[in-house]
Amino acid sequence: MSISASAESSRLLTPTTLKQCVGFMIGSALFALGSAPGFGTWAGASASNICYFIGAWFFTGAALIQLVLSGAMTVPVKYGTGTMFRAEWLAGSTQFFGTLLFNVSTGAALTVRSVKGQEHLVWNPDAAGSVAFLISGYFVLVAYRHTTGTQWAPGDRNWWSGQINFLGCVAFGVSAVASFVNGSGNTVDAVLANAGTFVGAICFFLASAVVLPRAGSTS
Repeated sequence: MSISASAESSRLLTPTTLKQCVGFMIGSALFALGSAPGFGTWAGASASNICYFIGAWFFTGAALIQLVLSGAMTVPVKYGTGTMFRAEWLAGSTQFFGTLLFNVSTGAALTVRSVKGQEHLVWNPDAAGSVAFLISGYFVLVAYRHTTGTQWAPGDRNWWSGQINFLGCVAFGVSAVASFVNGSGNTVDAVLANAGTFVGAICFFLASAVVLPRAGSTS
């Protein structure tokens, strides 16, 4: 391998904020497509589940980049044990964990559909993954406050990104609750579950899109 080819390969594998944003946007777009009103009826449950499964892997790749870029796990402090977890690392680690749970659940949805022939089964955000996303979204806001010293900065792209991301986490949480299967075997609210997935996916897409220009100039 030539030096230039090696350098190009290294550049492609180097984690950057731009790659993180693009990964989340592609994953979000696939989630939005899978949950788009009427798409499941037109294309079938299998097509929706495939969109979720592939999208979840883009989420995982982007979340791994986010975790790598989040920096050190702890920071020294002058109280307690002398160290504390950094909010940036907590946001990245819980986000990554949540995406892994979505990998498992989206894969399970495909397997159950093919093995049992349950054509009606369409994936919705699971409870554990949604809780992890909510925790991550909260720590994103905490990290922003620690970095900037303020909770209100509507002129900052990063502030908007954090707010929109948290709304997406809440929407996925609503979807997880609405998709709960009760004792009679029925979903609590299938329409709300699908809408929550769609709204959450759009929010995650926008959260990355608003910082994409800055990511492209600094990556």
